[in-house]
Amino acid sequence: MKRLTAESVDITLLQPTWTALDKGYMDATAPVRNYLKENGLHDFELQGRGARENGVKIEAFLVSEQQQIKAPASLYKPKAKPTKDGDPRIWFSKLHHHANPDDMLAVTEHAGQLVVINLTQVDVSHALDVQQSGPLWDVLRNISAEATSIADELLGKLRIIAAGGYVPSIMDERADTAIGRTLEAALGIAMNARREPDYKGIELKSYRRKPKSQENRKQLFTKVPNWEISKFNSMTDVLNAFGYFRDGRDRLNCTVSAAKVNSQGLTFKLDEKSGILNEVSATTDHGAFAAWYLSELRADLEKKHSETFWVGANVHRIGGREHFEFTDVIHTRKPIGSQFDILIEQGEITMDHMMKRLDSGRAHERGPSFKIEAGSLDLLFPPSKTYALV
Repeated sequence: MKRLTAESVDITLLQPTWTALDKGYMDATAPVRNYLKENGLHDFELQGRGARENGVKIEAFLVSEQQQIKAPASLYKPKAKPTKDGDPRIWFSKLHHHANPDDMLAVTEHAGQLVVINLTQVDVSHALDVQQSGPLWDVLRNISAEATSIADELLGKLRIIAAGGYVPSIMDERADTAIGRTLEAALGIAMNARREPDYKGIELKSYRRKPKSQENRKQLFTKVPNWEISKFNSMTDVLNAFGYFRDGRDRLNCTVSAAKVNSQGLTFKLDEKSGILNEVSATTDHGAFAAWYLSELRADLEKKHSETFWVGANVHRIGGREHFEFTDVIHTRKPIGSQFDILIEQGEITMDHMMKRLDSGRAHERGPSFKIEAGSLDLLFPPSKTYALV
C-alpha cells in the first residue's frame, strides 16, 4: 500500500471472505462507495434496488505481474427485506478463481475502468523495481505518469524561481504570511480567500527553514467551530470570555493542545463516543464552549491536502527587507485520516487562535489554525518525496 501511494496510485480496499467468494458478492463498504463516487464511476445513493432491474456494470480488470484478466464489476443494491434494506454490493467476475479468503485487494481507477490488484499475492515492489515489464508495470506506470504530470510542471517552475537567486519579499514588514504570498506571486498565482488548493489541485505551503530542533509547526488548515453543537455562538463570544488587552486592542493569541492547558486556561478534549473535538476552559465555569465534528476536520484535511508541496526557504535580510532562498520541497499525498484523531489527542496537532477586536466590536480571527509539529508530518502522511530546488 505504501509503495502504491508513493507512486501516486490512489486506491480503495476490499477483503473478500470465504462466504463472499462462495456467494459471489461483497459488501461495497463506505470507503469503496466514496471512492467510486469521487472518481465519477458510480453513485450508490442514486441507484435503485434490485440486481436485475437496476444493476450497473463497470469495465474492470484483475491485474498481476503476468496477467490482465477482463472481469467486469457488478454493482447493485439488493431488494429491501422487511427487517432491513440490505447493504450495497460489488462483485468482480472470475474473482473467485484469483483470490483466496481474506486476501487484500487494492482497487484503483484508470481510464474510466477499475483495476484490481491482489496485494496478498502480487509483489508490487518487485514488479516496479525488478521486473519492470508486464501488465501490472504498464498500468502503474501510466497511472503514476498521469498523476505526477502537474507535480512535475510545478516542480519545474519552482526550480526556475530558485535558480534566479534570492526572491525579495512582497511585504515591507516581516509577517508569517510573507513567504507564502511571495512564492505565490513568483508563480503568478493571484491572492484571494480561496479554500481550494493553490496550483491545479496542489496545495502550496511554504515555511522558513530552521535547524531541526527549532522547526516551526506546519499549518494544515483553518476551520471555525461548528456553532450548532457549541455552547458559544461566535468567535466574538470566545474573545469576550478569554481575550486580553494588548497594544490598544482586545486580543487572543494562543495555542490550544490536548496535551496541556495553556496560559488562558484552554485545552482540547476528545469525545470519541460522539466523534467531537471540544475546546474547553479548565479554569472557568464555561467548560466545553466550542466544538468541531472530527469527521468534518478529517474531511477538510483530506480535501486541502490531497496533494501538497511544502516548500522550504532560507531567509536573508538585505537592505532592510526579507529575501527568500527557496531550497527544497517535501511532496505529500493523501493524508491518513484515522491518524488525525490520534495526533490531536497526543498534542502533535494543535490549534492557534489569532484574534483581535475590530473597531466594530466584533472579533477578527485569522484561524482557528490547525497545525502539526514538523517532526510528525510523516505520521499523518504516507511516505513523501523530497526534491532539492538548487
